[in-house]
Amino acid sequence: MNVFKELEEEAKQFTSESGLGCISGCGACCANPQIPASPLEFLPLAFDFYYKGIAESILILLETDEENSNCIVYRANSIDKKSGYCTNYNFRGMICRLFAASARKNKYGMKDIIICKNLKEGKNEIFQEATKRINEDLPIPNASKFYMLLEEIDNSLTQQMPINKAIAFSLELVLRFKFYEEGIEEGV
Repeated sequence: MNVFKELEEEAKQFTSESGLGCISGCGACCANPQIPASPLEFLPLAFDFYYKGIAESILILLETDEENSNCIVYRANSIDKKSGYCTNYNFRGMICRLFAASARKNKYGMKDIIICKNLKEGKNEIFQEATKRINEDLPIPNASKFYMLLEEIDNSLTQQMPINKAIAFSLELVLRFKFYEEGIEEGV
């Protein structure tokens, strides 16, 4: 959560200064079942589900779910599933936090905003200006930096996989941890 807090502060500054941010109600990227994510970035979500008493039921849903389903916490509002919302925004993963608010370096050493086609086209002028400014004077979170910060926490849990598999893996870890923790507390 400390890594997420740091990212959130940098991303908020970038979106405020650039005027660039996701289009309200758009869920086009969330409707992609192959979004790459890691179990580590979804541990806060898994703990939240555990404390709400729904971790086991969510895990069962994920284990019986089709491979081509969107993120388990995304709720679509349209038939094409490209508009909707996140049902657990505060505990969303790193990939969700980085999208449209971070950059990576291209092969020419220039920063490129990590962004979708809808946003590039829908806010083209703002996108073009932000792209120019991030290579001059506008700070933007560096996606690689934040992934490295996660790897420093636990490299073995940063392997990329489809988003729902990452969430399921996180839930399994939390449920196993809590099972043993409760057993120790009870003296078993």
